[in-house]
Amino acid sequence: MSYQVLARKWRPRTFASLVGQEHVVRALTHALTEQRLHHAYLFTGTRGVGKTTLARILAKALNCESGVTATPCGVCSACREIDSGRFVDLLEVDAATNTKVDEMRQLLENAVYAPTRGRFKVYVIDEVHMLSNSAFNAMLKTLEEPPEHVKFILATTDPQKIPVTVLSRCLQFNLKQMTPPLIAGHLKHILEAESISAEAAALQLLARSAAGSMRDALSLLDQAIAHGSGKIEEAQVREMLGAVDLDHLFSIADALLAGDATAMLQVADDMATRSLSFDTALQEMAGLFTRLQIAQLAPQAIADDLPERSRLLEIAARLDPEFVQLAYQIAVHGRQELPLAPDEQAGFIMTLLRLYAFRPVPDDESGGRQQGAAPADGPVASSSTLAPGQTAAPAEAGAGVGWHDILAALKLGGMARELAQHCELRELGKARMVLGLSPTHRHLLMKPAQDKLQQSLAGHFGHPLQLAIELEEGSGDTPAAAAQRDHRERMDRAIASVEQDGFVRQVIETFDATLIESSIKPI
Repeated sequence: MSYQVLARKWRPRTFASLVGQEHVVRALTHALTEQRLHHAYLFTGTRGVGKTTLARILAKALNCESGVTATPCGVCSACREIDSGRFVDLLEVDAATNTKVDEMRQLLENAVYAPTRGRFKVYVIDEVHMLSNSAFNAMLKTLEEPPEHVKFILATTDPQKIPVTVLSRCLQFNLKQMTPPLIAGHLKHILEAESISAEAAALQLLARSAAGSMRDALSLLDQAIAHGSGKIEEAQVREMLGAVDLDHLFSIADALLAGDATAMLQVADDMATRSLSFDTALQEMAGLFTRLQIAQLAPQAIADDLPERSRLLEIAARLDPEFVQLAYQIAVHGRQELPLAPDEQAGFIMTLLRLYAFRPVPDDESGGRQQGAAPADGPVASSSTLAPGQTAAPAEAGAGVGWHDILAALKLGGMARELAQHCELRELGKARMVLGLSPTHRHLLMKPAQDKLQQSLAGHFGHPLQLAIELEEGSGDTPAAAAQRDHRERMDRAIASVEQDGFVRQVIETFDATLIESSIKPI
């Protein structure tokens, strides 16, 4: 007997065995059970999600010899003939090759005749959006008021091209793309039944490469079985798909953290030597940064049995959450720009160097420190308060330290900086700091922002520091308020300067003009 591909061998034959379309199955099952049958159904969705399979199962449910049922027996002659594609009253039409009006008229002429074998004559029209306008018009009347023994099941990947007059005559069901975990679970079930060993990571790779299509996943699975001589291993699947090994991505992350651009470029060279896809590499890189952000903000969502869990958590602890967001955007935009690059490797290299250029720079890198930042164990006063040659003493609790000066020396960004700017210093001890926050800004009290602020303060003072933030009204002397006052004062001076300008005053007096203050920007 000739080999039957997995996509055909494991095609679902009942509603219960259909994977990932529970919302459609629920609606159809209820309609069949209650005998509330519509005359036309439209199934939409991308390739390989089960449109034609669902149409055949529905045809069995309508024509099973045990009666109209949501659970066709599968053993009667009608069910077996539908499964094998030999049922005379099931007419499957490919609209891509039968687009003309004459072909549609010829097809519908036989609709008036009673079924030969079954209870209903079922027309399944695949890729129905390919029909010409004349063909759609030819089927409208029959589609609206078909004989009682006729059911239409239309399927399409592009419902936008179907005329509204046709859509309004059908019950429409949108089939969802399959999620990678769902596909991987189904592949595992099939391989267990086929007695074929497989590594979980290999199945995850196949599931991601299928891009939501179960049929594509099964075709890739067939290819992987042949490639691996009957067993499925991650390394072999990566080689087959041209996928990027996670070790390459982790090596890039390690080199990024170490500030080693040469090592990052070496990884790109290694990938080019192995003829790996740089487009796939950037896709995988964006996925890695997604998992890193989850590890930072919701670590409990990282599965305990994930092989790379420990390494994810290790890298996540060494990166700023704000930078991970930026790195994700760099990877996504780098992939979008890849077709415009001189070649794919050059585009990938520029994306890596962009990550390197925007990485958080440690204080001691390049022999200096970031602008506005002070050494972790150094002074808390800004450099402008020190005379030339003067050395400031290490920060001590209560040594006349101002919150404005401390904040100016911290390397903060995002929500952590926003929180700090709206706080006032209430208490500063050797191991404890108390900040006050107005209740009107309670929305800034997010745990990631507090943790980031506490971590930055501990690094600044050079020892662990307990941070407490109290919600109560204070004097209002916060860095944010000071910045607002400074901006308002500079704005007032700018407006006064413009109002006192001789030319401006002459224009106002001559033309009865009005000065638009909102258009003035302080220099």
